[in-house]
Amino acid sequence: MATPQDRRVNARGLSFHYVEWGAATQPPLLCLHGITQTAHSWDEVATDLAADYRVLCFDQRGHGDSDWAPGGDYTRQTQAADLDAITDALGLRQFILAGMSMGGINSMTFTARHPEKVRALIIVDVSPEIQVKGVENIRSFIQAPDELDSFEAFVERAHQFNPRRSLENIRSRLSHNLKQLPNGKWTWKYDKALRSGERSFQASALQNLWDDVRAIHCPTLIIKGGESDILSAESASKLQAAIPESRLAIVPGAGHSVMGDNPGAFVGAVRDFLRAL
Repeated sequence: MATPQDRRVNARGLSFHYVEWGAATQPPLLCLHGITQTAHSWDEVATDLAADYRVLCFDQRGHGDSDWAPGGDYTRQTQAADLDAITDALGLRQFILAGMSMGGINSMTFTARHPEKVRALIIVDVSPEIQVKGVENIRSFIQAPDELDSFEAFVERAHQFNPRRSLENIRSRLSHNLKQLPNGKWTWKYDKALRSGERSFQASALQNLWDDVRAIHCPTLIIKGGESDILSAESASKLQAAIPESRLAIVPGAGHSVMGDNPGAFVGAVRDFLRAL
């Protein structure tokens, strides 16, 4: 079993935390999480993928153990510029890029601007068109009170939001996304500026994203959660049609957080795609 290593890299005046799995001699696979999540969103699948890839999972600005953005700048363009600087700092000239939700938006933005760096792209459960109901569900979860009396109170809330996950799994993920305050209460690690719940899905974030999508020409895998309330089948097909060298995989029994909801099927879809490169 691959043992993850916690590492840091400085880029654009910020310190970024990331988790690295697998041997440094293997082809790099970079992973970006969704809004208010962390690098550990990929834990369920990183162990398997690290058998053949150097898997690097990043806490994006304002999330997890990375620095918060000065002035609350969390635009997709800014986060794509972060990734460009991070990969330069790490000496990564070309890599496979995977992004879920907000990370998927940032991945599409980055690939359009730096096609020479992206060998292949994996977009997880997002497109320039997303469903209002799913966005409202995420917004309600994010905007709920952000200070609770105990760690377990957050676990219970997260389990109600996504009952597909076991309590043990949720505890593991939240151990990287919560901190205890001096008053004994618990709260999120991420920047409170992200609590608007609109940062990754507001009109300004998605504006002109189709233009970036049409600039993507590398091999691309689009993964949709079979039970997702964010990415509809129609929007997934439209995204596939807009990227010339793309394929679509639907993961059954998974909602928006596809990697953790059904990691076995997710890894299977990714491996089938990567074998064809």
